[in-house]
Amino acid sequence: MRLNVVKLTRMSDFDELVDFVVVGSGGGSMCAALLMRSAGKKVLILEKEDLVGGTTARSGGVMWIPNNPFMKRDGVPDSYEQASAYLDSVVGDPVDAPGTSRQRRSSYLHEAPCMVQFLVDQGIKLTRVAEWPDYYDDRPGGSAPGRTVVAELFNVNELGPWKNKLRKGFLQLPATLDELLELPGFKRSWRIKILMLKIAFRAIAAKLTGKQWISAGAALQGRMLQAALRADVDIRPGSPVRELIMKDGAVTGVVTVKDGRPWKVGASLGVLVNAGGFARNQRMRDRYQPGTSVKWTMASSGDTGEMIEEMMRHGAAIAQMDEMVGTQLTLPPEEQGADFMPTAQRLTAAPHAILVDQSGVRYMNEGGSYMAYCKGMIERNKQVAAVPSWALFDQQYLKKYMLAGKMPGSRKPKNWIDEGYLHKAESIEDLARQLKMDPSTLKSTVERFNGFVVKNRDEDFHRGERAYDRWLGDPFQKPSAALGAIEKAPYYAVPVVPGDVSTYGGVVTDECARVLREDGAVIPGLYATGVSTASVMGRVYPGAGCSIGPSFVWGYVAAKHAAGINTDPV
Repeated sequence: MRLNVVKLTRMSDFDELVDFVVVGSGGGSMCAALLMRSAGKKVLILEKEDLVGGTTARSGGVMWIPNNPFMKRDGVPDSYEQASAYLDSVVGDPVDAPGTSRQRRSSYLHEAPCMVQFLVDQGIKLTRVAEWPDYYDDRPGGSAPGRTVVAELFNVNELGPWKNKLRKGFLQLPATLDELLELPGFKRSWRIKILMLKIAFRAIAAKLTGKQWISAGAALQGRMLQAALRADVDIRPGSPVRELIMKDGAVTGVVTVKDGRPWKVGASLGVLVNAGGFARNQRMRDRYQPGTSVKWTMASSGDTGEMIEEMMRHGAAIAQMDEMVGTQLTLPPEEQGADFMPTAQRLTAAPHAILVDQSGVRYMNEGGSYMAYCKGMIERNKQVAAVPSWALFDQQYLKKYMLAGKMPGSRKPKNWIDEGYLHKAESIEDLARQLKMDPSTLKSTVERFNGFVVKNRDEDFHRGERAYDRWLGDPFQKPSAALGAIEKAPYYAVPVVPGDVSTYGGVVTDECARVLREDGAVIPGLYATGVSTASVMGRVYPGAGCSIGPSFVWGYVAAKHAAGINTDPV
């Protein structure tokens, strides 16, 4: 067991003393708190907003956990070596991404399955999604079944008075992620029709028995909150942290707000910052991510970056600040500025659709990682206008697949056309004129793509060759789940912009989640996790849950190190 790096000499220096302070209540916060409580330590979570759960509660709640116990349970092969080979092949060794050193990646791969087992041992009901391929599953070590871990459905009424303090999720249905992913195909499968009835009966039964099932990220954070409350973790919503307190070069506590006045809390074992990124801070976006917008983020309202800047004020190094967890969006008039905006993740990955820039040229594989998709849009925009780009599709697409949250085949709102969101034409040339493109260029693009469909091979960008591309597509489409001709009039187009679920850069941390200075020295007493940090995945998103998974893992690692549990002497 190591010696504590923080020495609190006088109670008079503080209004309150605890062992460990966690700033923010997102992904890894309650995981760290549970570890601390298992060691008998007093821990305090300070959340600046009135709701707890952070962006994690709003999300799908997926964690990317290689070699996890549920893969073993289901007979899905994986190992440390396989996952390491995968990260090596996908992430590499970028010199401008210190968050992803090989030492940190190794620590992540060793600790991630241990973290999941710890949560299971705490009574938190987790499982895996049956199929959610890694985003580069064709690379060495890639997994086609996937490495995702999620929470089981949660009856939020079990939280009692804390129910209304949990941030709401993106979809209020008593359905698992596996089930939700299948629902859009209900018109084409009796099995999915039966699934819809099952979900409906589940909802009716819940109402009759006084239950309220929630899923995805809300279920994950609901279960974490319940476990934290049972462990007597002190959680204080509406308690922003204004400053880190530094003494003799070490972080010894924080200044928060209590009863409207500054309140100093000392932390004998350290402070963990898990306060999100800066997705809601346009000033920081303009500095680090020019061309992106707070109008296109799905992050929670508290994702404003002040704690990153506060750590910088105390000498923390930062890196990868130009990266974000991109998610492509298409925004009908009524969705502009909405709390939950419709993603376009499957819009151009499904058959009968492509993405083109403003000149009418296709420029990427529309499947694959949403982060890579949005980075591709931003990079293309430096050469040819591509923000927004245009999703182009035909009547077959509209009949079979969802569009901007509307179910397949449903009549689309008239104002979509009236207000210039949805463009419709009887020919590709007429559609090009509406979009102010050269008709011959757009026609040539479509004809070239249709030729690839006939060959069942995308010779330009290889769409459909990865398991993940096909997973994004249509399992009922033969011979390819990802490719389908654009040939049935009318033809349509909607704009797509590079949105995000948060930023992906922040302070640099080591393999123990300790915050580092520019020279690589540790700032004693200061830990960080989540998107407050430079991601261990570097500049790539290897699979679903590569921001939430690391948030949990590094929260777990930070608490272990701070408490002196199974750590090497420092």
